[in-house]
Amino acid sequence: MVRRMLLALTSATLLTVACMVSYSVIHKAPVSAAALGRCQGLPDEAALKGFLQSAPTSGGEAGGLFHGTLMWAAVVNRNGEVCAYTTSTDDPSQVWPGSQAIAKAKAYTANAFSLDNHPLSTALLYTFTQPGHSLWSLGQSNLFESKYLAPPSGQAGGKEQLAGGLIFFGGGVPLYKGNTIVGGLGISGDTSCTDHEIAKRVRDLAGLDPGGNPLADDITYSSKDGASFFTHPLCPNTWRNGVFVGNEAAAVGY
Repeated sequence: MVRRMLLALTSATLLTVACMVSYSVIHKAPVSAAALGRCQGLPDEAALKGFLQSAPTSGGEAGGLFHGTLMWAAVVNRNGEVCAYTTSTDDPSQVWPGSQAIAKAKAYTANAFSLDNHPLSTALLYTFTQPGHSLWSLGQSNLFESKYLAPPSGQAGGKEQLAGGLIFFGGGVPLYKGNTIVGGLGISGDTSCTDHEIAKRVRDLAGLDPGGNPLADDITYSSKDGASFFTHPLCPNTWRNGVFVGNEAAAVGY
């Protein structure tokens, strides 16, 4: 009896997906990435919002202008399709509207340039993409599709579409199930250093760290960690892992 019920449910599910695909072909409409299971295992909008609201207090002071409390967040799957996006506030218009595109682009970037054995946050791409360095002009390779933006109300806007876009400062991290990359997370709404700190915390709260290591692709600062190809400039009021790191002004001698 139970077996027959399971077979019936499986058949019904397959029939539903088949009908959706047929409809899509006939009417030239895109089939939902979520409906086809391509967002499975990634946070949906409600879960993402919960992680985003918990992050500022989950690891000590986050620093920045707003202490990580006014944020846009976006998640893409391994294909780069936007699976979820939200703000930390109930009113999306109270977070910088421009940060929506940045969050989506950061998620796309972190996913696009990370591999199973090599997580690469957007913060670690900073130096490589500066004038005179080897990846200068990389930002022109995958332009952002502005038609996939949502209005300040936060409704609609590119869900299950390839929004694209490349960002090379803190706030984007790849997402993993164990040692396998499954997508990317982008955070924007504060300084780039705080964006990275919140992204790292959200990923950890979601249980999607690379190999279970939340620091695998952590941000590094030349003034604190020593110069390398991966260093990122300090931001005003910079904190890392709840510890004050410093200010950009102090770092450059102002």
